[in-house]
Amino acid sequence: MSPSPDAPVVVAARRTWIGTVGHGHADLSATDLAAPVLGAALTDLPGGHGLDVSDVVLGNCTGPGGNLARVTVLAGSLRDPDGPLTERVPGVTVDRQCGSGLAAILLAAQGVRAGDGDLVLAGGVESASTAPLRAHRPPRGSETLPVPYDRAPFTPAELGDPDMGTAADSLARERGIGRERQDAYAERSHARALAAHAAGRFAEETVPVGTLARDERARRLDPALLARLPGAFTPGGTVTAGNASPLSDGAAAVVIVPERVRARLGVPGLRLVGGVTRGCDPRLPGWGPVPAVRELLARTGRSIDDVAAIELVEAFAAQVLAFTDALSLPDDDARLCADGGALALGHPWGASGAVSVVRLFSRLVRAGAPAGSLGLAAAAVGGGLGVAGLFKVVR
Repeated sequence: MSPSPDAPVVVAARRTWIGTVGHGHADLSATDLAAPVLGAALTDLPGGHGLDVSDVVLGNCTGPGGNLARVTVLAGSLRDPDGPLTERVPGVTVDRQCGSGLAAILLAAQGVRAGDGDLVLAGGVESASTAPLRAHRPPRGSETLPVPYDRAPFTPAELGDPDMGTAADSLARERGIGRERQDAYAERSHARALAAHAAGRFAEETVPVGTLARDERARRLDPALLARLPGAFTPGGTVTAGNASPLSDGAAAVVIVPERVRARLGVPGLRLVGGVTRGCDPRLPGWGPVPAVRELLARTGRSIDDVAAIELVEAFAAQVLAFTDALSLPDDDARLCADGGALALGHPWGASGAVSVVRLFSRLVRAGAPAGSLGLAAAAVGGGLGVAGLFKVVR
């Protein structure tokens, strides 16, 4: 059956190299990171396409506010006054925490499917290095100073509002996921990322921003050293600095057009088959991708065996292994984060879900996978959510 002419298709996808907080991108704001990526994604389209940008949808968690997507559009117009990002282009910023970038892509795709525009830019950005400090305002008339806090709440206080690392430890205990498996998975993620760097598999998807020339975090992990690291979040816990993703800075963006425009442009892409966002126990947020992916596969009439490439945001090895166990996948499944994931590349929260779609685009479209090949992107979200999108190669 032929797809609808309005079916949304990703036809270009780019990202920055990912920097570790306080290092490679430490002096770059979220706008500094996102604007070049939006521009680069647009330049990947065939010349003379005659399309105007209808909207920009960006995921972000900890940025300065003020509708970061709109600020980025205006920054892009200053960078290139004659370019496609003009003051006429609006923007909207999405916050689904670690799923924000993927949620932004799903939201933009809904707009394209509804006929709201023929070209929408979507993705995510995070600059943990430059995120503003936050503080609770003291009571009116009080002489008490504002009280700084590290993060916004994920749940009401009555539910415990666990930090993500603490919640990952809880998930590991509940699902029986031991320390050795977590460390082995993290070591493998880094090894895959190093191999991908050496083979140049990230070259076409990345945009030079600042001084970084590679994803900063990826390194060889020594199993003996990994085994000696203490629990990072709870006494005696199995989640450590070695099997958890680092705080990171980066941006990613895709271009989404309807199928009828893709056909006219004559370019391959990833057509969105379906997307699902679902909630789970907020005290075990790492479980979120499991119900989201299960419902997505059931709704689209597919099984996990039908999927050629899987990109799950690797916030914690424990969370990934809970997912693989639930979906009956081996720990070392070659389809899962084949070039390493957030454990090795970094986890810029608002961007990571969009990075997953960029990676699917490279693994399937750029690498020449046959039409009909399926790619799955998914992320766990603080507060107990899972976001998932299923994409299909079209040529």
